[in-house]
Amino acid sequence: MGKFNLSHRVVLAPLTRQRSYNNVPQPHAVLYYSQRASNGGLLIAEATGVSDTAQGYPNTPGIWTREQVEAWKPIVDAVHAKGGIFFSQIWHAGRVSNSAYQPNGQAPVSSTDKPLSPQIRSNGIDEVHHTPPRRLSSDEIAPIVNDFRVAARNAVEAGFDGVEIHGAHGYLLEQFMKDKVNDRRDEYGGSLENRCRFPLEVVEAVVDEIGGDRVGIRLSPFAEYAECGDSNPQELGLYMVNALNKYGVLYCHMVEPRIGRVAEKVEGSQSLVPMRKAFNGTFIAAGGYDREDGNRAIGENRADLVAYGRLFLANPDLAKRFALNAALNKYNRETFYDNDPVLGYTDYPFLDQVSNGV
Repeated sequence: MGKFNLSHRVVLAPLTRQRSYNNVPQPHAVLYYSQRASNGGLLIAEATGVSDTAQGYPNTPGIWTREQVEAWKPIVDAVHAKGGIFFSQIWHAGRVSNSAYQPNGQAPVSSTDKPLSPQIRSNGIDEVHHTPPRRLSSDEIAPIVNDFRVAARNAVEAGFDGVEIHGAHGYLLEQFMKDKVNDRRDEYGGSLENRCRFPLEVVEAVVDEIGGDRVGIRLSPFAEYAECGDSNPQELGLYMVNALNKYGVLYCHMVEPRIGRVAEKVEGSQSLVPMRKAFNGTFIAAGGYDREDGNRAIGENRADLVAYGRLFLANPDLAKRFALNAALNKYNRETFYDNDPVLGYTDYPFLDQVSNGV
């Protein structure tokens, strides 16, 4: 993967865990990430806010303050001590938020002022309510682009090897990309080129700040997370990967078409293969993979790497278990977003602990 030498193709997908109290990464994250680190393994940290308006959920980490940057450093050091490669996922939730998480109780911002209906979280249990958003003016977009630039700079200062721009799952950048949400009539709305303008301005700024060889992006053109769909996802995906090639982006991390909404897996005829073929860099596929699916994707050259979320959450030594074709721990949805620093977070056993009856 560019200048990074990976020893295996099993990637930790970015997973929101809601254990960063007051938006500051906590010491228990040192153990969580180091448990999942391996020599030459790629880890992508959880969605991390670029500003005080970027948050969409309680207790998610940020990287816009000095306190946050300093708090990330021991976490990154712990991953590096295991020989891992660590990327920060930089993120703005946009309208997938609530005024309770916004400065001074203001409305969340978006490409639109269309409200979002209550959403079920990926644990299949919690219902999240959102405050109707405020449409960003065209003049307000450049400062947000700069927030991403500064976040990338801060991530590198914290020791991260690079950043992944979160352009997926119905969050702010995707709220601009997709025509079922973006109803603007300025230079950031209407045509495909206009709708992708803001996300690509973010890419350009981040690449300019830290270099394309340290930048990835996550995209989900086929998904409809948070009511964020597009009438022609194939065209959108191809447009974006071809544009990314111009910036020399290190990797593109794409969510499979079969993942239409949170925790929903539906097989269909659509494919990431055209995007994989068009993209010049490393291609990471994600979305409901197991060991067999992942091996098949690599064997058929549909991806260079495969990202795992829930399986990696429950199996800190997932790459080892896959190599041995060993049994896996079952994940517990009810503790995905619990704020407990241990329960459902760092207490999943390693294979040798299971073998020894620990």
